Amino acid sequence: MSVADPVAQLDPRFSDPKAAAASWPEAAARVAAAEVFWLTTVRADGRPHVTPLIAVWHDDALHFCTGPGEQKALNLRTNPHVVLTTGSTNSLSEGDDVVVEGEAVRVTDESALRTLARLWTEKYGEDWTFEVRDGVFAHTAGEALVFRVAPRKAFGFHRGEPYGQTRWSFTG
Repeated sequence: MSVADPVAQLDPRFSDPKAAAASWPEAAARVAAAEVFWLTTVRADGRPHVTPLIAVWHDDALHFCTGPGEQKALNLRTNPHVVLTTGSTNSLSEGDDVVVEGEAVRVTDESALRTLARLWTEKYGEDWTFEVRDGVFAHTAGEALVFRVAPRKAFGFHRGEPYGQTRWSFTG
């Protein structure tokens, strides 16, 4: 099993009897197209920290960046487990949400960072153009650490007829 072929299970407790497990390729396409994500990290004292950010999907993983002094970067020093959430609407009767759980791993390889920098600009525009220097993104606003999150587990929530909650389990 890989990120491209996870085990999908429909949770009958939260799904209409007519619902079927959602397709991971379709969910991954929603993740790739999403512009805004909510990142949940854990503070050193165990309290959650949630913040919106932008991210790119590349090589079967989500990638995000943050300044080295920002709360999320401080949290990741002691606990790399994260949740990234994105969705299509705030309506109860329509839309799809995807929640990705995994471990945030620093990306420092300069070739990988150059690829990611190009993807950021392609997705978000010229304001999100980064130089790569010394294993970080460099920008007029300062340096940013880059993290990769390969899904360990993901959830899809379809609101509308038929309601359904899919859980995808990944290995590797």
